[in-house]
Amino acid sequence: MSGPHPLNQAVIAQALHDLRNGQLRRAKAMGFDDEDLEALKHPALVSLLINSSVSWCSVRVNSDVLNYLLNQVKDVAEEIEEVDRLLRLGASTELISKFFGLTHQEIALRRSVIKLPKRKGRYPVLTEEQDTDLWHRWSASVKAQKIDLDDDTVMLALSADLAESTALPLSVIWSSIRGWIDEGLR
Repeated sequence: MSGPHPLNQAVIAQALHDLRNGQLRRAKAMGFDDEDLEALKHPALVSLLINSSVSWCSVRVNSDVLNYLLNQVKDVAEEIEEVDRLLRLGASTELISKFFGLTHQEIALRRSVIKLPKRKGRYPVLTEEQDTDLWHRWSASVKAQKIDLDDDTVMLALSADLAESTALPLSVIWSSIRGWIDEGLR
């Protein structure tokens, strides 16, 4: 003869916990009706339910919710990788805060975790040659990829790509691009 079914034990434990804490609706949401809940007030009936080797309940997985939660984990991991990448490329605290909603303390911690040196002062101004080269690369990419200048997310991705290809700090590139857009240049 087999022992008590573990699913029965788990469901009864959760139902009793919910009832002790005044969560009648949660117990009902599991499928218990008023008569079932009344039975849970009697220790002998609870013991019978807990020790039953026959499963009297079932589990149904909500695939949509499960996939949403699993994708959230993936999305968080991707966001962490993206923040780290942008910080390595020279993104400012303000830029990371604007796009990812992180506080200055969280950004400082991320910088520390990825072992970036502490910055002092502002990034240097671009030379005329750097500015001209950046302009040509940016305008060519905007035209080739048909990028909407009002799409800040896409513009940030392009800025990061330009930072990688030019070895210029992302904050400097972002500032230059925003200036060109604000001036109405294309």
